[in-house]
Amino acid sequence: MAFDGTWKIDRNENYEKFMEAMGIGMMKRKLGAHDNLKITIQQDGNKFTVKEASNFRNIEIEFTLGVNFEYSLADGTELSGAWTLEGNKLVGTFTRKDNGKVLKAYREIVGDELVQTYIYEGVEAKRFFKRG
Repeated sequence: MAFDGTWKIDRNENYEKFMEAMGIGMMKRKLGAHDNLKITIQQDGNKFTVKEASNFRNIEIEFTLGVNFEYSLADGTELSGAWTLEGNKLVGTFTRKDNGKVLKAYREIVGDELVQTYIYEGVEAKRFFKRG
């Protein structure tokens, strides 16, 4: 499918402000902005396997569209939620376990890039990935 493949971080927009809104400390924000993230996505019908490899951790996440699952961010923030497919866009709605606030995430292919958009407490950030 369109998302399948390996994607390497190319650039960020407003990512440090987003991490600040999420309550991530300055040192982790500085490191997070340069995490060399690489994402490998495999789709099999409604099931996805996503491997994230960065300077900080390597994890594998499996999820089925529309089915809630637990997820921890690199800083340890725990979330619960699900991904759905709206047109050609993956839409994630996750609730933080510590404060009940909602994080929205979007993944879409724009041209030859994978664009991840995050929205939390009115702060929007984008991360752009190239096939790698």
